[in-house]
Amino acid sequence: MEGRVLIIGLGLIGGSLAMCIKEKHPDAELVGYDLDQNQMNLAKMLGVIDRSAEGMEEEALEADLIILATPVMVAGKIIETLASLPLKQEVIITDTGSTKGFISQKASILSDKGISFIGGHPMAGSHKSGVAAAKKLLFENAFYLLTPASHVRDSTVDRLKSWLSGTKAKFLKVSPEEHDYLTGVVSHFPHVIAASLVHQAARADKEKPLVNRLAAGGFRDITRIASSNPRMWRDILLQNSDVLVSLLSDWQAEMERVKELLTTKDEDKIHDYFDAAKKYRDGLPVNDKGAIPSFYDLFVDVPDYPGIISEVTGYLATERISITNIRIMETREDIYGVLVISFQTPEDREKAMQCIGKYTEYEMSVAE
Repeated sequence: MEGRVLIIGLGLIGGSLAMCIKEKHPDAELVGYDLDQNQMNLAKMLGVIDRSAEGMEEEALEADLIILATPVMVAGKIIETLASLPLKQEVIITDTGSTKGFISQKASILSDKGISFIGGHPMAGSHKSGVAAAKKLLFENAFYLLTPASHVRDSTVDRLKSWLSGTKAKFLKVSPEEHDYLTGVVSHFPHVIAASLVHQAARADKEKPLVNRLAAGGFRDITRIASSNPRMWRDILLQNSDVLVSLLSDWQAEMERVKELLTTKDEDKIHDYFDAAKKYRDGLPVNDKGAIPSFYDLFVDVPDYPGIISEVTGYLATERISITNIRIMETREDIYGVLVISFQTPEDREKAMQCIGKYTEYEMSVAE
C-alpha cells in the first residue's frame, strides 16, 4: 500500500508499529510526531520513521492513516484537535490504548464528521520503553483487538488490517464494552490483586521482618505486575472503574466462599477448589500471547562458586541471546543453586537451552 502514515507517540508501541508498517509497505511514508524531540530524533536516526513532523496538525491534513500511540487521556485530547481539521475523507484514525469506553465516546465527534475511527489495542508489551526498544516482532502472534465505531464499514476495517498486517498479530473485532470487560478480567483486575498482595505483605513486614526475605522468591514472581507504571495504572483504573467495581464485588464473593471452606474445614471441597483451578489454568493456551506480557523462565542448576553468573551470561552473549532478568535461588555453600534466567520469547529461551547445553552439562528445566 502507498500513502502517508502519521504516528503520534514514538514510544515502544508507536515505534514498533512503524517498523511493522514499513516492513510490509515499503512505499508508504512514515511520519512521526512526539512531544519529546529526543524521541523523534532517535526514531529518525534508527530508521523507525522516514521523517519527523514539525507540527501534528499540518501532517494530519495529508495523512491516510493516523495512529495515536499515546496514553488514553492524551489520545482523547488529540481526537478533539483532529476533529477540528479538514482531514482527508478516507483517512483512518486508530489508537493503541488499553481501555476503549472513554476513547470511543471521544471519537463520536469524528463519526459526526464521517471520519472513520477504529479503536485498537495490540495486546503486547515489554519491560523496556521508548522508541529504542521498538522491534518488528513485538506483536507477532499477539491478539490485536479492534473496536470500530458503528458507522465504519467492514471494508475500512479490512483496510486498517492491511496497513497493520506486518504485525503478524491475530485481529479480533469486539465492541468497546466487551473489550473493557475482557481486559478488565485478564489484565486490569489481576494488576489490582497483585498490588493488594504487595500491600498486605508490606503491612505484615512491619511486624515480621522475615516476610521481606521470604517474599524474594515465588511471591516476588507472582506479583511481578505490581511493578508496572503507577501513572498508567491510575488512568486505566479510572477509565475502567465500572467494570473493576463489578469484578471486585465478584472477588469479594469468591473470598467469602474460600472463607467458608476454611471455617467448615471441608477437606473434599478445599481439594476440589484447588483441583478445579489447576485444571482450568493448565488448559490455558501456552503459545498464545495474552493481555499480560509473558516472561519465559529457564531454571539452570549451577554450582555455587564466584563468577558463575558471568560464566553463563557470557555463553548467552556469545550467541547474542537477550535476557530480561536473572537471579539465583536456593544457593547454599557446596551445593548446586538454581539460576533463573528470564527471556521475552519462548524462542529465545529455547536458543538459550541449546547454548548452555553446548558449553556445559548443567541441568535445565522450564515451568509452564
